[in-house]
Amino acid sequence: MAHRPRKTGGARKTGTKGKARSKPLGLLERLAQGPVICAEGYLFEFERRGYLQAGAYVPEIVLERPDLVEALHREFVHAGSDVVEAFTYYAHRAKLRMVGREGDLAKINRTALRIAKKVARSTGTLLAGDICNTSIYDPNESKSHKQARRIFDEQIEWAVEAGVDFIVAETYSFGGEALLALEAIKQSGRPAVVTLAIPRDGTTREGWNVADACRRLEAGGAAVVGLNCARGPDTTMPLLREIRAAVSCHVAALPVPYRTTAAEPVFQSLTDPSLPGNRAFPTALDPFLCNRYEIAEFGKEALALDVRYLGVCCGAGPHHIRSLAEALGRRPPASRYSPDMSKHILFGSDKRLWQKNLEYGRQTYGAAESAPR
Repeated sequence: MAHRPRKTGGARKTGTKGKARSKPLGLLERLAQGPVICAEGYLFEFERRGYLQAGAYVPEIVLERPDLVEALHREFVHAGSDVVEAFTYYAHRAKLRMVGREGDLAKINRTALRIAKKVARSTGTLLAGDICNTSIYDPNESKSHKQARRIFDEQIEWAVEAGVDFIVAETYSFGGEALLALEAIKQSGRPAVVTLAIPRDGTTREGWNVADACRRLEAGGAAVVGLNCARGPDTTMPLLREIRAAVSCHVAALPVPYRTTAAEPVFQSLTDPSLPGNRAFPTALDPFLCNRYEIAEFGKEALALDVRYLGVCCGAGPHHIRSLAEALGRRPPASRYSPDMSKHILFGSDKRLWQKNLEYGRQTYGAAESAPR
C-alpha cells in the first residue's frame, strides 16, 4: 500500500455552498490515506494519579470522576490521537464482580461511551468501542467460551447503541479468545481492530505463533490485526515484522512505553533487585520508562514497515503520543509547546540569552548541542 499524505479535518466537504458536510472519513478510509494514531493506557494513567486501584484495574473512575475521564480523552486528542477509545477496558462482568460492582455493568459502559462520544464528536476524531480479555476464557472449556461471548455481546451492544465508528478487541493472550471477540464484533457490522498481547515465550497461550494467529484473525474478517500491551518497543518490533509479512490487511502496533528486552520481553517480567520479590510490575516500572524519543523512533520504524494503526498502551502519557505524532510528520495542537532548547538559560542559542550563563552551562554540563530537542 502506497503512503499518501493524510488530509486534515477527516471529512469531505460538498461542492455547493451552504450544504452540510458529508460523513467524516471512517477508519479504513483514514488508514488508506496514512497512519492513524490511537492513545491507550487509561488504567495506568489513572492509577498513577490515585483514582484507580492497581491489581483489580477496574475503571470505576468512569462513574466517580467522569470529568477526569473526559479531560484525559481531550489531552490525548490535543497530543495527536486520531481516536477516542471508550474507557471500557475491564468494565466487563467478570472484572466488576471482583470489586462488587457487577450491578453497575450497564451504567459504567454507557457512561464511558457517552464521555468518549462527546469528545470524539467535538474534535472530529474517530469513536472506538473497546472490549478486552475476559480473565475467564479456557480453550478447553466450552462453558467459558459461552460466558466470554456473553461478555463481548453485551459490551458490543452498548457500543453500537452509542454509534461507535469501530470496535477494538484488545490484549488477548489466547488466540481463540481473540477469534471469539472478532466473531462478536463482525455480527455488529462494525470494523474490528484486534490486537494480541503475546506472552513471554513468544506465542499465544495455546502455542500459536504470532504470524499464524494474525492470519487467522485476518481470515476471520478483522480490518486491522496486530499487537498491543505487554511488550515494549524493542520486543514488539521483531514480532511486528513477522505479522506484516504474514497478512495483507492493516497492522496495529501499540507497545507499552517500557524498555523490555530479549531476556525480559514483557513488562510483567521486568525485574529490579531493589524491590521485594524482584518484580517491577505493575507499580515500580518507572526506571524502565521509555522517553519520548524512543517512542518516536519506534513510530518511524513501524511506519516504514507500512504499519499504520499506531499508538502506545499501558504507561503512556500525552507526551508519548505527541512525540509519536510528530515522528509521523504531524503537528498536533500540543506541538505548540514542543521542546525548544534554544531558549534555555544554560543550553540555549538565542542571542538574547546571558552569555555568562551559557558559558557556565558549557563548562559545567557539557556542550549545549548534546541536549535533545
